Amino acid sequence: MISASIKRVCSCHDCPLRSNPTFRAFDEKEIGFVEKFKIGELAAEAGSSILTQGSNSAHIYTILRGWGYRYKTLEDGRLQVLNFVLPGDLVGLQGVVLGEMGHSVGALTDMLLCVFERQKIWNLYSEFPSLAYDITWLASREEQLLDEQLVSLGRRTAIERIAHVLLTLHDRAVETGAEKAGSVSFPFTQQTLADTLGLSLVHTNKTLRKLSDRKLIVWRDRAFTISDREGLIDLAKFEPIEKTPRPFI
Repeated sequence: MISASIKRVCSCHDCPLRSNPTFRAFDEKEIGFVEKFKIGELAAEAGSSILTQGSNSAHIYTILRGWGYRYKTLEDGRLQVLNFVLPGDLVGLQGVVLGEMGHSVGALTDMLLCVFERQKIWNLYSEFPSLAYDITWLASREEQLLDEQLVSLGRRTAIERIAHVLLTLHDRAVETGAEKAGSVSFPFTQQTLADTLGLSLVHTNKTLRKLSDRKLIVWRDRAFTISDREGLIDLAKFEPIEKTPRPFI
């Protein structure tokens, strides 16, 4: 479930993401504006829904801690995981711009989210072009991740799909400080991975075993370890995203 109340506990000046060199630095005016823009933090328990497909939320959120995922549900209950969200990612922007959410956002782990009022986002665009650019950057990064997801679903083989998504999630988790390089404790099951890649659970399990047999990875109880990064990159034809200080709100 989601905590019924929004509480302000963490000052933007003391934001834990600011100590991570992955994220760009803010000047004092920007911090002051974001401090006013933010109305507090929201706690969400693992398994809860943060935003619902078809809803019109009054808020947008920045992930401060934890793992979540974007997903779409068909009328017959079939589910497609679109991608995963990690600290620094922005969710809910689609509902602000288009009027309603075309997908849902759920919590894979206990999460803490910074909450912003959607009505104030227009002040951000008129008063702080640098922060408006940051939101544009985040939307473009999301588009980039979805581009790769579409290529995986349409053209990559099963083993290439899994190799690619594992590398992507590993690098994103390390980048945001959620995990250490080399090994990641994924907070989801093989079924979630199957729902992400359009594969059956049996096919997903067999493909993970193939990667393990090739001594490229080790997967045990949701703990994923890269045994041969260069071999995995070559198999997936993976192109790491250039590491430059990235924005967040």
